[in-house]
Amino acid sequence: MNHREFKKFLQYVDKKITPPIKQLRTSGVSKNNHELVQYQVLTGGKRIRPALAIASCLMLGGKIKDIIYPAASIEVLHNFTLIIDDIVDHSILRRKEPTCWYKFGKSIAQVASIDYGAAIFQEARRWKRSGDLCYILAVTMKTIVDGEILDILFEQIGRKDEPFIQRNRYKEIKEKDYLAMISKKTASLIEASCLVGGIVAGARESQIKHLKNYGFNLGMAFQIRDDILDVFGKEDVLGKEIGKDIKERKIGNVVVLLTLEELSSFDRKRFLNILNKKSINRNDVKNAIGFILKTKSREKAYEMGEQYIIQAKNSLNKLPSNKWNDILKYMADFVAKRER
Repeated sequence: MNHREFKKFLQYVDKKITPPIKQLRTSGVSKNNHELVQYQVLTGGKRIRPALAIASCLMLGGKIKDIIYPAASIEVLHNFTLIIDDIVDHSILRRKEPTCWYKFGKSIAQVASIDYGAAIFQEARRWKRSGDLCYILAVTMKTIVDGEILDILFEQIGRKDEPFIQRNRYKEIKEKDYLAMISKKTASLIEASCLVGGIVAGARESQIKHLKNYGFNLGMAFQIRDDILDVFGKEDVLGKEIGKDIKERKIGNVVVLLTLEELSSFDRKRFLNILNKKSINRNDVKNAIGFILKTKSREKAYEMGEQYIIQAKNSLNKLPSNKWNDILKYMADFVAKRER
């Protein structure tokens, strides 16, 4: 497997799932609102989650016709979470385009997100073992909510008009707290994508277990890489603002967390002073990154992600060896080294 073949596979996935995605997004919706409800999911994206569902299914002998609609629903679910995430984080740019709320307004984006939530399950009648798949996706959605709440509670200041946050905000965050948060917010959906593929293919219980482990570890590595890119990525490549987690005062970023562990008490206090500022500008972000560069947090974060990638690949070694398994292994390398 090389990058050209992998890219070709992602293009194949996009071509397969775009028609059902358009159907899921527009069916039952007034024509006047088609642009609104399609905007988020058609602005781009790598289609990694449906690609995982499709490759997992085909690796275990499933048929492409059986996985297309579940895979499309997974991508709709993913974009549903992105709409909400961008509203919560006040993000104005994603995939080099205005975010849904920034383009259409917060109230309209919030309403549109409800439509996304309904669309996920709209064509469940087409799914094999629809009861099992609906349960997995519903539980995953609830898990993501738990993770999103944790992520918000990890912010150091702000949101003074939100009493729940003021009462429950974390004053100190440990590595186990961070890992629990990303396992819920990010890894759960990547894990679910693999499980859906396996269930549609009629996988054995042992195969489901290995798929689950692969998806979980891949998801953990994916978020760790995301955290690294938030601090060290290139804005024109990433397609969104660099240092957003710093501006949002989030200690729930592995690079920030590891930096706090390594800094001297004097520098740690100065670093926290930036994160606790009422308003953080680009110069503050630059200064914060300066403190980060004093540490080995970037290298430590990368190594942490690599350990999850190794575990993900080990799980694949216990599953059928074929070209779809090769794609899933390449996916692990892609996630670990991606630049956006």
